[in-house]
Amino acid sequence: MLLNKGLTVIDVYQAWCGPCKAMQALFRKLKNELNEDEILHFVVAEVDNIVSLQSFRDKCEPVFLFSLNGKIISKVKGANAPLVNQKVISLIEEERKIAAGEMVRPQYHEIIFVDSDDEDAGEAQNGSADDLYSIAIIKPDAVISKKALEIKENVMRAGFVIEAEEKKVLTEEEVRNFYSHLADQPDFEDFVSFMTSGLSYILVISQGDEEEAHKEEPKPETEPNEPSENQPEVEVKAASVGMKKKRGSLQEYLERQHISQFCDVEENGANVNKFIDIFFPEFKKMKTMKLQRTLALIRPDLCRENQEDVLKAIQDEGFKILMQQQIVLSEEEAKTLCKEYEQDDDFEQIIQNMTSNPSLVLALLGNNGLTRWKQLLGPNYVEDAKRYLPESLCARFAMETSPINPFYGSDSLEAAEREIQYFFPPQNTLAVIKPHVPNEYKEEILKSIDEAGFQVTQMKEILLSQEIAEKIYKNLKGKDFYKDVLKMISGGPSVVMVLTKWNAVIEWRRLMGPTDPEEARLLSPNSLRARFGKNILNNAVHGASNIYQAEDIIEKLFGEPDPENPEENSNL
Repeated sequence: MLLNKGLTVIDVYQAWCGPCKAMQALFRKLKNELNEDEILHFVVAEVDNIVSLQSFRDKCEPVFLFSLNGKIISKVKGANAPLVNQKVISLIEEERKIAAGEMVRPQYHEIIFVDSDDEDAGEAQNGSADDLYSIAIIKPDAVISKKALEIKENVMRAGFVIEAEEKKVLTEEEVRNFYSHLADQPDFEDFVSFMTSGLSYILVISQGDEEEAHKEEPKPETEPNEPSENQPEVEVKAASVGMKKKRGSLQEYLERQHISQFCDVEENGANVNKFIDIFFPEFKKMKTMKLQRTLALIRPDLCRENQEDVLKAIQDEGFKILMQQQIVLSEEEAKTLCKEYEQDDDFEQIIQNMTSNPSLVLALLGNNGLTRWKQLLGPNYVEDAKRYLPESLCARFAMETSPINPFYGSDSLEAAEREIQYFFPPQNTLAVIKPHVPNEYKEEILKSIDEAGFQVTQMKEILLSQEIAEKIYKNLKGKDFYKDVLKMISGGPSVVMVLTKWNAVIEWRRLMGPTDPEEARLLSPNSLRARFGKNILNNAVHGASNIYQAEDIIEKLFGEPDPENPEENSNL
């Protein structure tokens, strides 16, 4: 392809995202306008299949290379349509002048890419989990004693990398599967009960960079701990004889730090692959992707006129809308989100419009989400978008009432997280799984909670005291069935949780559904009460009525949370 006559523009793309859609309209326009003498060519190149382009692998932005008569003489990073347009026109004009004898060919500096001739490196990069990963489970007693964060920090300080993690209550099947080598131990059934009694951390851990792995590891701060009284003796055997060890392994490191009794490790490659598929079924796919969150905003005019089509277009581009809300911005907020227009003559009018009518604010998740969203938006001004990127969202949803892009996107990952936290601050609510719910339904409920985007930040299974029960059902005091409710909730242990999410109180009540399971099955068939409730009294789950009640009962049950270590507030 580099031997084409004239100029060849190469769209260098990653296999997981394909060629840059945002630039295709510009390329068609340039080819129609400039290629009468057939000296302009456009081609695509997938970096994964071309050795000389390996340096561009796993990059977050598209790259465009410019080749003249077989030599790459320039490149542009990012979907910068005006710059690409200008460079193509300039180089084509030079080629025509050279062909006509009006100028001498300039001495361009050729860009040379270094070939990746280290086959071993490639194999290591694509190797199996045998050499790359370990699976570690931080057990419930470590979570109760708030050692989970300390264990993770020690692991990372030693040069290991936590590639994925999940905090969950293990099912009986998962415990029996992971600890199958201990099934003949006399206390194994007690151990299974212990491991399913509360939250555990499941981690996928890699070796990390070699130089990191050789850093001086921290000295253990404490002497080896005896197993807690809640933990069966079989657990000690799991730590000492259950897992295969190898030189420099994660297991050996944990033993040297005297924390191995809190964390079990699997390092056998075949088993690691199996457990990754069980605990993290999307892990291998996610490793080839770069999921990123970004903040998006639809300005008031477009929000009012065409919101439904815009949301469909966003989802059609592969984005998941995590959260959304309509909001009228303050003047300070509007100026922050419109700072690129502050030199415009109509800046005050822009701000007035942004503060007079509601905008739609969205938290989006997508593959390479931050960069892709900015590419989809197009230029800052409608005129440029229509001229250079007619397929951009700016051009497609341009408003006659405004010359500026009707969308906003975060400038960086740091800005995205900061802006998402600002517009969607996390909230806590109380959730209760009632005593009558069998274990298999509890697992389904916890799965639904996770799928709905809640984080279980605290949880324990307890028999609720009379005082707590009365607080939970304070709104029902004086009702004919009040005593029946208290009797029901004291009939056995309940699972009490702190769920964290933006707008958590309302979102949890929506997920629960109507109080009467029969009514729920008609009005909200996918709700928890519709799926797992028996009757009004035994309707599976309960939630706080408002944020004040949630905060009051959470404090009674769990005490004050530690603001420095929010993930260590779990107590089971």
